[in-house]
Parts: sequence; structure tokens; C-alpha cells
Amino acid sequence: MNIPQHSLALYKNGPARVVALGDKLEIELEDGRTLRVRPKDIVLLHPGPVRSLREVATAPVGAAEAEAACELLDGGQTTLAELAELVCGDYTPVTAWATWRLVDEGLYFHGTPEAITARLLADVARERDLREAKAAEREAWNGFLQRARAGCCAAQDAPYLREIEEVAWGEREQSRVLQALEVNQTPDSAHALLLRLRHWDGTANPWPRRVGAILSLPMMELPDLPDEPRRDLTGLPAFAIDDEGNLDPDDALSLDGDRLWVHVADAAALIGPDSPADIEARARGATLYLPETTIPMLPAAVIPRLGLGLIEISPALSFGLNLDANGEIIDVEITPSWVRVQRLSYEDVETRLDQEPFRRLHELAERHQARRRANGAVFIDLPEVKMQVSHGEVSIKPLPRLQSRKLVAEAMLMAGEAAARFALAQRLPFPFTTQEAAADIPDRQPTSLAAMYALRRSLRPRQYRSLPGPHGGLGLEAYAQVTSPLRRYLDLVTHQQLRILLRGGDPLDAQAIIERVGAAETAAGGVRRAERLSREHWTLVYLQQHPHWQGEGILVEKRPPRSVVLIPELAMETRVKVSENALLDSGLPLRLTGVELPGREAYFRMG
Repeated sequence: MNIPQHSLALYKNGPARVVALGDKLEIELEDGRTLRVRPKDIVLLHPGPVRSLREVATAPVGAAEAEAACELLDGGQTTLAELAELVCGDYTPVTAWATWRLVDEGLYFHGTPEAITARLLADVARERDLREAKAAEREAWNGFLQRARAGCCAAQDAPYLREIEEVAWGEREQSRVLQALEVNQTPDSAHALLLRLRHWDGTANPWPRRVGAILSLPMMELPDLPDEPRRDLTGLPAFAIDDEGNLDPDDALSLDGDRLWVHVADAAALIGPDSPADIEARARGATLYLPETTIPMLPAAVIPRLGLGLIEISPALSFGLNLDANGEIIDVEITPSWVRVQRLSYEDVETRLDQEPFRRLHELAERHQARRRANGAVFIDLPEVKMQVSHGEVSIKPLPRLQSRKLVAEAMLMAGEAAARFALAQRLPFPFTTQEAAADIPDRQPTSLAAMYALRRSLRPRQYRSLPGPHGGLGLEAYAQVTSPLRRYLDLVTHQQLRILLRGGDPLDAQAIIERVGAAETAAGGVRRAERLSREHWTLVYLQQHPHWQGEGILVEKRPPRSVVLIPELAMETRVKVSENALLDSGLPLRLTGVELPGREAYFRMG
């Protein structure tokens, strides 16, 4: 290649002026530096003469001229000299460099100075659109990063914020957004960033999604109630006793002389084994109760059709039983029924415990509880609260210790024990609830909060089995949960088994029960975890909304340097640095000093 002195060349994508010739060429670059290079290291653009590179500095070729030349060439080839003539009207060092910049841009032309190919106009249009889109994307990305580093965001940042949300929800492990902002790629760090950008506030609860809870509503159709014989128990006054505002009443109590009836919503009448609603409920495990919303286990249409007391006469599966003088259950009967139910709150019943039938119901509950106590049952009465979220505002109200609440709980245990005994007598495969009894518990009925806390920590976890076994915590030889089939899947399974047996059909075998127990407990475990973490989250939001909170904590476990303190009015456990001389169960005046929402931490100081 013959390269004249003072010619214009291309060196590493930039202009160069050939200063001197020889075995190696001396070239001058835009910044004034000179280099010695081999001839093959440069490409001749124009023979010159070029006295200074400042001569070739020029504005780019206009789009109209470039497009006209592209249309004229119609996909053909040309040289740099010919193309300069077409787009600039002349071939000079100035037009050569301007034309080469056009080729190097690659929109209209591509190739080398000796062989330049024109692109078709249709291809040019597509490439232009693509480049404009990429340019807009770069501009949006850079704008987002600038805003995020300043601690804010805008509506157009939604795609990037969504990516951060997916990390906060535990649905994505890697994020280029977090990487670019030098933020740890963890759910807690993503949550903290969303709060810092003010895209999220405390009303964003990430925990149900993070633990994989199902948040969609079950939508399958349900059949009509079967036309079958039902025992008419509408002549017995029946009472569904629950918290004020309860939306899914699924149990009620009646007395017929000395006979206790526990009526339970007849969910299995509409939902048989392996029906679409049954399979969906198995995948959910239980209704998800969050302070901000409820995600039912069963389709919404179930509640108005089966909820006790929501219509004048309700279908139920009724459990009848008697207690002997020792509190033992005798004479168990289970039957589909019709019941007429009145809804009452715990507070309503508390004022009527000296009236019938509540006086007698309370007496039966006391008798049954006395037997369980004698059998080594564990009684723990730690503080509980009712938590609700409305329009982002958190309400926490301590639940009073009411005898009416204990009455209903004991009646539910009686129904569960009666159902388990009935299943045993009929050799019916059943999801029995068991709990290994701990032999090393000195006090099974503690009165102090510290002792209750320690006892709870020492208990073995409950288990579901297809074979019966004692429930040590309840002090019962056999037990199954049967009173909440609208909201617990294994309760629904017990109802399905009982109904099939009562109709003379073939109940599920033990293997099918085992499979259902495994699937339901896995799902229900996720539900319980979502509920627990959500309550912790909303408790912290409540504290954020009350930044000057002060109250009393009870020392329940000494574990330096920060001991475990229970705050009864919040039903909250926290860790506080306390004096070495502080005694268990002593009251500690606490003052809130801070909340770290993503890490689920609240900080308190004594005094």
C-alpha cells in the first residue's frame, strides 16, 4: 500500500496524519502525540496533503444526504472516494473523514474504505428504531441510577423497581439494579432500598410472598348441597361464639339436656376427596389470616352457604357426646344435621355465664378440663392480641382473658376427642393429632409469664399421623382436629372420612391419609410462617406509627448480653439489655428507640 507523506489515515478508529515515511511511519494523532507504526497498522483515507488534523474536524454528514446516497446505491458497493462524492459533493480530506465517520457509525453503510456496502432503506429504518430504543433505554437507566443514588424514584422507574421488589419477595436471587447501586443482593437489603427510595412504606408486607404463600383466591365452582337425610336439630338453641367481626363462623354449641352438641360447618358435603376444591385446599393447607387481609382455603362461595348463623337454617356435621362424672366422653354420635344458629361474641357470653345454657356449658367444660389436667395436660396462657390493619393504620388490642373463650376452646377439644374415639371404634383411617409428652416438665400449669415462656420452649412439636397416639400437651389419649374444615385442610379430611363412612361408602385408606397429611402440613407450615412473620412485621409498623411508645415489659429469660422480654400489650418478644440483678417476671419500663423494618428488629431502652 502506497501511503504518501501528509496523507490522512485511520489509526485505531481515530484520524492520523502521516508525518514521515520509512520502514516505519511516523504519524501524528489528534492529541498532538506522534507515534512510529507499521504501514499495516493504518488505513489510508485520503492522499492529502493534510497540514494539520484540525483541518479535518467537521460536523457529521446530514441524514438526508446519507439516506439519498443509500437509496441511490440500493444495497450495492462503492469506495470511500465515490461515497464522499455522493454525500458531500467532493472528495477531500475533510469530506473523506466526515464520510468515514458515517460508514463507521454503521447505520447507512458498512465496510472498508476500498469496499463500502450500502444498506437497504428498510434495514436502515429498523436499525434506526432499534438504536433509538437502546438510546432511550440507556437514558432511562442512567436517569434511574441518578435518582436512586439521590434516594428517590419516579413513575418511569417501574421496571427497575419491580426487579428490586422481586428480590425483596425472594423471587429473584440476582439483580443488575442492586449490583449497579452496590447493594447486597439479599431480600432484606432490597426491602431496605425500597423503603429508602420511598417506593415502599410499612404497608408493603413482603413476608407472605417471600415464604411462598399462595395469595390468589380459589375460584372453582362448587356443586349443590346433596339431597340426603339430615337430622333436624333446629329445635335446639345453637350458639356460634367467636370474636366480634368474625367472617367465617364454622362451629356452634347446643345442649340437649346433659348432651353436648358441637355443630360444625359441613364443608365435606360440597367438597369431596380429590375434587378440584379439595386438591386446591390441599395445596394451600389452611386459610391464610393476615392482619391486612384473609386468603381463604376454600372458594368464597362456601362461607355464605355453609357458615353457621349466616342463613336461618344451616347444614352441619354435628358431634353429640356426654361426659361422665369424671369428665370422660361417652355415647358419641356423629350425624349430618340442620341447625338454627345464633351468633354471639365472647364478650356477650361472658356476661351470661350464670344463665342457661351457658352455665351448664361452662360446667361441662370445667369437668373435661379437670380430667385433662389430671392426665398431665399443659396449660399456657401467654398474652394475646387482636391485630388489624385498615388503610395502612395498625391497631393492636390485647385480648381479655375470658372464661367464655376457654369454654369454647374446651368444647372444640371435646369434639376432637369424640371424633378420634369414634374413628378408632370404627377402624376409620384418620389424621390423628399427636404430641409426645415431655417427662421432664416439673410444672405443667405455670402461673408466671417466665415459667410459661420456658414451658412453651420445651414442648415437643405436634404431629399428624394416620395411627392414633396420645396428645401429651392436651392430656388426651386420642385427638383429631375436626372443628375448622372451612379453614384447615386436615379438618376437612376428617369430615370427608366421617361423611363417607356415615353414607356407607369406602373411606380413604391409611396411605391416602398419610399422603394428605404430608402435603397439607408442608403447605400449612408455610401459612403459619407467613402469619407469624406478618404479625411481627405489622407490630413493627405499629411501633413506627407510635415512635414515642413507652410501656412495660416482663423479663422472661435471662440471656446476656440482651435478655428476652415479653411486652404483654403487644404480645411481642424482644431482646433488651437488662441489669444482672433483674429477676425473672420483674416488670421493666421500656422506651422505644428505633425500628429496623427489613430485619424485623425493634430497639428498646429501659427507663
